[in-house]
Amino acid sequence: MMHLTTDRASSIAAPVSRRPRHDRAFAALWLLPILLLLLPLSAAAQFNGPPASIDSQVNRPVTPTTDPAVLYPGPRDVKLDRGDLLAIHLYGGVNDYSPSVRVALDGTIRLPLIGLVQVGGLTIHEAESLITTKLIAAGMYVDPQVTIQLSESPNNIATVTGEMHGVIPILGSQRLLDVLSAAGQMPPTASHIITINRVGLDQPIVIDLGNDPAHSDHADVPIFAHDTIVVARVGVVYVLGAFKTSGAIPLQKNSPLTLLQAVSLSGGNLHEGKFKDLRIIRTTGNSRSVVRVDFKKILDGHLPDPVLLPDDVIFLPTDAWKVATTAAGIGTILGIASILLYTFHP
Repeated sequence: MMHLTTDRASSIAAPVSRRPRHDRAFAALWLLPILLLLLPLSAAAQFNGPPASIDSQVNRPVTPTTDPAVLYPGPRDVKLDRGDLLAIHLYGGVNDYSPSVRVALDGTIRLPLIGLVQVGGLTIHEAESLITTKLIAAGMYVDPQVTIQLSESPNNIATVTGEMHGVIPILGSQRLLDVLSAAGQMPPTASHIITINRVGLDQPIVIDLGNDPAHSDHADVPIFAHDTIVVARVGVVYVLGAFKTSGAIPLQKNSPLTLLQAVSLSGGNLHEGKFKDLRIIRTTGNSRSVVRVDFKKILDGHLPDPVLLPDDVIFLPTDAWKVATTAAGIGTILGIASILLYTFHP
């Protein structure tokens, strides 16, 4: 009897040690920050926007040229210049006279029977008359018929630069649309405002190609040799962050782009985005401003859909908890739930 009493007293005096439940709950809560620390570093990355020194140079208002005398000048004859290859033919003579010569750097050509002839800066008709006069003066022919064929002309070209590039041969004159077609397809970032720099004009020629095919003939102005055609770059909006596709979205002329339209063109937003912390980073001159908007309210129609400007940056940050649940998967969520259930279970 005494033995049984002693054992019972001993068991009462030395109870089994149990850790309090609130301590285990406290330890479980410490696991959550550890899991968040294991997230990819990109989840914590933030965008600082463009540097403050950037000055937007796109989509500035311009006035198209309307003077018909400038847009549609009279026809121009091709003028010979250094490097041109000439094929000269003489009809009515006894001897065969058909030399092929190249215009020298000083603008002269050397022909049989008459020697050096200055043809640089002359039209083809003026050069034919000059050679005819010299042949008659040399006593070689009575009434020679001289014709000149321009075989090569490295100087009679028009240059296309900007968003398109090309060097297009121009003999006489060509039309603007023909020259642009020869330079290749216009990229999406190319503006419909075309600038033509022409020798002899104080101001460049500004052409608006427009979007109406019925009025395209008004923009199809003649292009002459030595013209430089500048295809400007249209403004773009940049999309970054929790979107399906990041990149630049070109702005179309006379068609404002809103925030919802830009998100749609980027493929839509991802689940990981912080919808209440969407940022529109706008650069004006050398200053930058950041506007935070609630994208969910805009999507629900509770806030107006803002119109974007050239060089705007749309940045949708990622939510760390959403990234954790998405990246880790359902297994991690079930594991955390099991720990919490075990901790708070009586």
